[in-house]
Amino acid sequence: MTESVALCVSVNGDPRSIAAGTTLETLVSTLTTAHSGIAAAVNEAVVPRSRWATAALADGDRIEVLTAVQGG
Repeated sequence: MTESVALCVSVNGDPRSIAAGTTLETLVSTLTTAHSGIAAAVNEAVVPRSRWATAALADGDRIEVLTAVQGG
């Protein structure tokens, strides 16, 4: 029997449980459907979009996802 391992991370300051092996790309896709104007950081280090698909998240990671907003 295979058990699913859950990790506890912080997303924009809120605790969240995610499956082991979740990538930054997968997590971001659950937060927004925007295809541009998004930046992400893991443990205060910006992760380039080109690395999101391979950036596996770990227990205790602190993730910040920001979206650009126009306005004045």
